[in-house]
Amino acid sequence: MNPGNQTTVSEFLLLEVTEDPKLKPLFFSVFLIMYLVTILGNLLIILSVSSDSHLHTPMYFLLSNLSFTDICLSTTTVPKMLVNIQTQTQSIAYMGCLVQMCSVLVFASLENFLLAVMAFDRYVAICHPLRYTVIMNIRLCSVMVFISLLFSVADSLFHSLMVLRLSFCTDLEIPLFFCDVVQVIQLACSDKLINNFLIYFASSVFGGVPLLGIVFSYTQIISSIMRKTSSSEKYKAFATCGSHLSVVSLFYGTAFGVYISSAVTDSSRMTAVASVMYTVVTPMANSFIYSLRNRDMKEALRKLACRISSLL
Repeated sequence: MNPGNQTTVSEFLLLEVTEDPKLKPLFFSVFLIMYLVTILGNLLIILSVSSDSHLHTPMYFLLSNLSFTDICLSTTTVPKMLVNIQTQTQSIAYMGCLVQMCSVLVFASLENFLLAVMAFDRYVAICHPLRYTVIMNIRLCSVMVFISLLFSVADSLFHSLMVLRLSFCTDLEIPLFFCDVVQVIQLACSDKLINNFLIYFASSVFGGVPLLGIVFSYTQIISSIMRKTSSSEKYKAFATCGSHLSVVSLFYGTAFGVYISSAVTDSSRMTAVASVMYTVVTPMANSFIYSLRNRDMKEALRKLACRISSLL
């Protein structure tokens, strides 16, 4: 293969889940179960929110969008991983890699924006409760979700188009279970200075700004809670944002784990484990966090279960 000729690139090689043939059926079963639980759990949240009129509020509208994003994020990575385990091959076509890379960027970025919007929703609910229904409404939430999606798609397409201009070497092994834009760029033989600069710039803007928004929102929320005199009011306020704070901690903790592990260690296996936490475990855990910690969601799920059982 000519390193300077991009047209000869036909496929990339993803990291193998395990080199032990005896463990491959076990890993296949574990990832399949996790994927099915992710799909089922988040679908139940979406169905519960849509079927229960009491949950037709901005908070649960944003939650259903987050659940849909989790389904999409998991679907972009896990099925290909399962196919590779089953067929015992690690290859992914060049265009397939670009599509997967673009999809991961879209849905990871969208989740980042949605968590910021949900933090703003909690900020308004706790710090400005009397004006909540005036400030927050389904129309405003729809606009914010649409703008978040627009920014996410634009950022993803821009990075993908910039990758198309790169020429790749003969070493096309990606040290992850899926195509990540940072790892794909590192495999290039041509000048990648512009790509790296754009990665850092986009991460600072599209990742940093929502994170700062979340930090600001919770700074104001905690300050408002501390001013409350009643302990029951403080507990109720903390309980209101407890699920969201847990999801935020899990999402950013695993995201930082991927890039910190890749920066401080040469172990591709450790980075891959962190990436699995980010793209597989987090979407699955989000559904449990919101369904188990939220009283309204548990009641809606109970009603949905009764409705389904009556139909059967």
